[in-house]
Amino acid sequence: MKRLVVIGFLGTVLDNGGKGSSRWERWRPTVSLCQHPELLVHRMELLHSTRDRGLASRLINDIATVSPETEVRRTEINLRDPWDFEEVYTTLHDFARHYPFDTEQEDYLVHITTGTHVAQICWFLLTEARYLPAQLVQTSPPGKADELRGGMAASSPGRYSLIDLDLSRYNQIASRFQREQAETVSFLKAGIATRNAAFNRVIEQLERVAVRSTAPILLIGPTGAGKSFLARRVYELKRNRHQLQGRFVEVNCATLRGDSAMSTLFGHVKGAFTGAQQERAGLLRAADGGLLFLDEIGELGLDEQAMLLKAIEEKRFFPLGGDREVSSDFQLIAGTHRDLRQRVVNGQFREDLFARINLWTWPLPGLRDRREDIEPNLDFELARLADETGHQVRFNSEARQHYLRFACSSEAQWPGNFRELSASLTRMATLAESGRITLDVVEDELARLRFMWGGTHAQDRAHALLGDAADQLDLFDRLQLNSVLDICQRSRSLSDAGRQLFAQSRQDKKSSNDADRLRKYLARFDLQWGDMAGK
Repeated sequence: MKRLVVIGFLGTVLDNGGKGSSRWERWRPTVSLCQHPELLVHRMELLHSTRDRGLASRLINDIATVSPETEVRRTEINLRDPWDFEEVYTTLHDFARHYPFDTEQEDYLVHITTGTHVAQICWFLLTEARYLPAQLVQTSPPGKADELRGGMAASSPGRYSLIDLDLSRYNQIASRFQREQAETVSFLKAGIATRNAAFNRVIEQLERVAVRSTAPILLIGPTGAGKSFLARRVYELKRNRHQLQGRFVEVNCATLRGDSAMSTLFGHVKGAFTGAQQERAGLLRAADGGLLFLDEIGELGLDEQAMLLKAIEEKRFFPLGGDREVSSDFQLIAGTHRDLRQRVVNGQFREDLFARINLWTWPLPGLRDRREDIEPNLDFELARLADETGHQVRFNSEARQHYLRFACSSEAQWPGNFRELSASLTRMATLAESGRITLDVVEDELARLRFMWGGTHAQDRAHALLGDAADQLDLFDRLQLNSVLDICQRSRSLSDAGRQLFAQSRQDKKSSNDADRLRKYLARFDLQWGDMAGK
């Protein structure tokens, strides 16, 4: 049986019955709530100001007299103005966020009879929004108000009632929660500096689904687009709302192979395979009551996909080598950079699993499709680095503009997306002298980026010069053009580049004009020698 916990303010008027025995002749709401035999209060969380310590101590002693089973904990909250809505809401919101709720072991009631009307409204808002996983309870004396002033026996605890929080019955109050929704969207976007309208719509929709649904969510986007970050923010949002109690468990499915994949996800029994000397619970069970983020879900094998489908639908599955089912109730967020529909067509992904996880699907654009977000992310990343290192680093004006021109140009490929942008800023901030990123630091970083993209990610010079027009070229022409442009960039002159490109065929000609041949080739793409990068 769960323990009952009551949270409420000390009533400086209603709970103050005086110091003498006459206080027992008065109805005091906090004491009365502990006098109902069918409502055993195991713990009372009593909020009061510093100046009311004496009254709080007397009230605690009286509660111990009528209900010795009730533990009373005191929390001092000092409000400059208990009628200031913003101050009261902020204070109670902070209390709710930091209180160690344990909904598996305890039930909670919020006592709204004591405290100002502003406090009552704030209790209502916080409880309905699930910052407080509680019901509201209101106490009242037995009889009319004029009879109460004439005195009442301590054996008459009065009445209590639980308040229905069905907002469809309170349309005027429901409008207040538009601000709560805006705060939730801001929570999901914390750490995502964006001006992209499409991405903002994704965040707004994801917020609504996250707080209203437990169905699987699928995030599609390239590496570094923020899938893992968003999954964790959804988890933190739902945990703050007390919709999840368990852990956030993340696994990259691209790292799982063979028996290791089965064992990692679903666990195994002792002796399930060679080397399985101990039982293993697996990550699905580790995520029980929490959120499981399966990144690159398209890399899972077909056997693992079948077991995952059963686990999603039935909340039960067999560990590897086991003959007894185990259970785990988790929310699933999956991430992939693959076209899962095409993988279904190719027989690489189960159609039934895809249908199950495809209820809520959002594409996350990469940095190349959100170039307007590069500038705000500069400021965000520098602020993050300042928090981590304790050192503030800023751009010189000229250096900032030079970096932005490159970062937002078609030459900047950003294959690692926002993760790569973050790494670039980290390098510059580390090398900056006296907290200033200068033009020299930026030039060194741009050279480093060009080298990395030219080495590990075949640099697309055609796209850098032609922009979107390069996408209309056949792959054959594009590869050839990129090779020619690479030679041009490393050559001193048009003639020098021509001699390298036509080194064999020119030997068969009595009079060769390598520069003219190259000039005509470039003209096919509306390019001139002066267009070459670095010239």
